Amino acid sequence: MNRGMGGSKTRDRLDNLLLVCAVYNGLMESDAAIAERARQHGHKLWSWQGFDTPVWDEWMGLWYVLDEAGGREATRR
Repeated sequence: MNRGMGGSKTRDRLDNLLLVCAVYNGLMESDAAIAERARQHGHKLWSWQGFDTPVWDEWMGLWYVLDEAGGREATRR
């Protein structure tokens, strides 16, 4: 949950943050179909999902798990 919508600062961790462009971020927040696709790719999480949720990198064609140091490790989904 976004902090502006009552979310917690405790989720502001490198393994829970993903840099996306402003257009994609806006679409994830305003279009249910895009939000669902974003969830399927780990770009948008439900509040109950853990920090170990894999993230799909479209450019590289790989799934990654993000770590607390800001790194990533390739994985399988």
